[in-house]
Amino acid sequence: MNTFPYSDSNKRYHTLDYFHKKKFASKVFKVSLNLGLTCPNRDGTKGVGGCIYCSNLSGDFAGNKEEDLKTQFESVKEVLLKKWPNSLYIAYFQAGTNTYAPLSFLKEKFEEVLTYDKVVGLHIATRPDAISEECISYLKELSKKTYLVVELGLQSMHEKTAKFINRGHDLACFDSMVKRLRKENINVIVHIINGLPYETKEDMLETVKYLNTLDIQGIKIHMLHVLKNTPLGLLYQTKPFPILTREEYVDIVVDELRLLRPEIVIHRITGDPKEEDLIEPKWLIKKFGVLNEIDKEMVKRDCYQGDRL
Repeated sequence: MNTFPYSDSNKRYHTLDYFHKKKFASKVFKVSLNLGLTCPNRDGTKGVGGCIYCSNLSGDFAGNKEEDLKTQFESVKEVLLKKWPNSLYIAYFQAGTNTYAPLSFLKEKFEEVLTYDKVVGLHIATRPDAISEECISYLKELSKKTYLVVELGLQSMHEKTAKFINRGHDLACFDSMVKRLRKENINVIVHIINGLPYETKEDMLETVKYLNTLDIQGIKIHMLHVLKNTPLGLLYQTKPFPILTREEYVDIVVDELRLLRPEIVIHRITGDPKEEDLIEPKWLIKKFGVLNEIDKEMVKRDCYQGDRL
């Protein structure tokens, strides 16, 4: 019998599916959209080249930027409707930095998708150094009208790693933006990456311990993707660095979950890169195998999210 309070299944952590069902009493899907925006870490404002693991534009599974939002949205929705005809949708502005544009443009796009049938919320992926006070004021008002989430990429709390991956902002910038958004009661979820070059397991756990001290509502846990045609891919091919095995990744994720408050929603617990772009680790291709191994390890240890707090 599962005694974890945020689960109605065999999961021992707070899944996004459980959260959506409790909040909306329905199956909910995120529809990834592409506004064609760039990033201050690419255009020279903060840096050039972007983070070393990024492909030409982050958000590889987002829509086609050459299509209008309605076309992007409907193409994904049609596929989902065949299997889940009664589902609801969250518009997910995934590709690029989605507050890095004039506010008039952002307002037009964000409010357009809220008029689409069965859209119950917005997820906005961005950077902590690319949200103006003017934008925060707007997001505050928007959050009163719909379920709004701002996604921020931290990846690692360690400054040495941040410089190595060319993240373009420091921990203080991230920390202050999380607190600023939460001051306005805007939901925040954070991306982290396990297996970044030269980080130890303890380094990764320290990042999670730090995030657990912040008022965040969710987390996305990724395994590092070494992709073709990226600075990281070139580095790996010329000077290989250790890559976590699937067993090591599962062990780290389980320990991370145990350090997170149970109410923090786990939006993602592994990645699913495009096979044709992936250099390493090859085991990432079998996403559901990784998910199953995490579940099995939590049963084996008889542990739950937050049980080490």
